[in-house]
Amino acid sequence: MQTPVNPFKQAIRNQQTQIGLWVSMANPYSTEICSGAGFDWLLLDGEHAPNDLRSLMAQLHVVAGYPSTHAVARVPAGDTALIKQYLDLGVQTLLVPMVDTPEQARGLVQACRYPPDGIRGMAGSRASRWGRYPGYVHEANAQVCLLVQAETRLALQNLEAILATDGVDGVFIGPADLSASLGHVGNAGHIEVQTAIEDAIKRIVKAGKAAGILTTDAALAKHYMALGATFVAVGLDTQLLIRGTNALVGEFKNTVASSPVVPSSDKTYS
Repeated sequence: MQTPVNPFKQAIRNQQTQIGLWVSMANPYSTEICSGAGFDWLLLDGEHAPNDLRSLMAQLHVVAGYPSTHAVARVPAGDTALIKQYLDLGVQTLLVPMVDTPEQARGLVQACRYPPDGIRGMAGSRASRWGRYPGYVHEANAQVCLLVQAETRLALQNLEAILATDGVDGVFIGPADLSASLGHVGNAGHIEVQTAIEDAIKRIVKAGKAAGILTTDAALAKHYMALGATFVAVGLDTQLLIRGTNALVGEFKNTVASSPVVPSSDKTYS
């Protein structure tokens, strides 16, 4: 059996735009519904959603049934042991939040790679189909895709150094946390935040790396893509459910449940 090639990594290296959906409901049933919609990638969230290793594995199973959709998993933090566990489950593409320095980035690259290129622990795991991919330990390093989140003022200050880190495949801008770091909590649409985002995307593209972001504003998503962003999440499963249920209730009742708070001049999240 051949070690699977990472199609998402290939696509962003070839500057092919990948449209994604944030998946936070931590349930294989709802994740399968999202898998069949035709998104290029689904973000299985371990940072702000109640996912554990078992719920993540169940969702990886269902996404695997839809070959045109790729599972990207976000770890809660850049912890070496946890990264090892995610990779052993078969995750090929990782998103790591709150990466502020090149030192952090280098440590993450090491955590994602087997020796001699890194420190990932060896095991006969689901990722290698328990040894049925005979070349896995020699081929896995090339197929793991590492995406890091730049979502603070410090990260933007260190962006070129982070981008220069060999093994970092892309940088994802987190608008909500970035707005907080820049002093505009809850207002990702503030001109300072949007200027910083646009500048960061241009710097990422100039460095030859893939730029990513999440926004539910279609016009803004297209604007970011025009700037060169190649992996763009355009919605969240929770928001789709909230809006759909609110709209349905609104057809039959005078009082509709309050919608979630959205940044005042934008609909961007992280």
